[in-house]
Amino acid sequence: MPLRARQRCHAALTATLALAAAAVLSAAPPASAADAWTEVGSDRADPLTESQGLASVEVPADSPNRYTGIGTIPAGVSSRGWNHVGDPDASYNGYYVEPYQADSGNAKMFRVQAPGGAWSEYVHTLSSGEALNNSWVAISPDGQWMLAGEYGTMSRFLVFPTPGVNASTSPSANLPQASTVNLDHAVRDVQGCDFSGPTTLLCSSDDPAGTLFGVTKPLLQVDLSARPNGTSDVSGHVTALRQLPLRSSCSGTFEVEGIDYDRRDGTLRVIVVSPGFCVLTDSKTYRFTRS
Repeated sequence: MPLRARQRCHAALTATLALAAAAVLSAAPPASAADAWTEVGSDRADPLTESQGLASVEVPADSPNRYTGIGTIPAGVSSRGWNHVGDPDASYNGYYVEPYQADSGNAKMFRVQAPGGAWSEYVHTLSSGEALNNSWVAISPDGQWMLAGEYGTMSRFLVFPTPGVNASTSPSANLPQASTVNLDHAVRDVQGCDFSGPTTLLCSSDDPAGTLFGVTKPLLQVDLSARPNGTSDVSGHVTALRQLPLRSSCSGTFEVEGIDYDRRDGTLRVIVVSPGFCVLTDSKTYRFTRS
């Protein structure tokens, strides 16, 4: 091939490779400065009572972490059809909220314990197009608004007035959806979220495919455009930070569950349930700190 023709070919190839690289970079999720969560330890997670979710509770002082699992559902609750509990959360002034779902129907339930210990139940009738499942709740730092998530591949989170905290709520009335967080990137099988700041959520995803972010079972960060206020929708920018630990003596499918961020010491905790028989022996609550 003549030299001039080779030069033209090389230039065309270089341009093609540059365009391809640019396309790959534009399609990839943006890197985040928060991609610095380092594993610092773990604790065994009991499969009956610590396998769905967890929450740090600040009121009363020195309260232990609260966990949920099939073994924590009261008989009087499951007998009425609320047979699945998700990842709970607690407001900074001591209201503790557990999300419940049933196998069928047109409603989901939020069970609330007040700081004084009394329990109450708030039922939400599904909106048009809303999924029945009720995987998690995350209470905003001001306590007034509660985010909740639907399982599956979703591009939104739901916003409710926080039951028991927001003065507009009552156990005798339907708990209405107030607004929506519209995500700029689809998420799959989110099992828990918690606020780590006024407009920042950390979320645990049980995504088994890895096609959304290039990694399975990711820890996600969602940066909101504004604080949830219940009167207008906000947007959320999603970033995958890292894959969550998948270690066990057994091989098979792990299940990522709930998440909690404890602002008092900056510890992030995520439950990962082991596959097969090892669900009984080496399921873990992993601890992370920001490095």
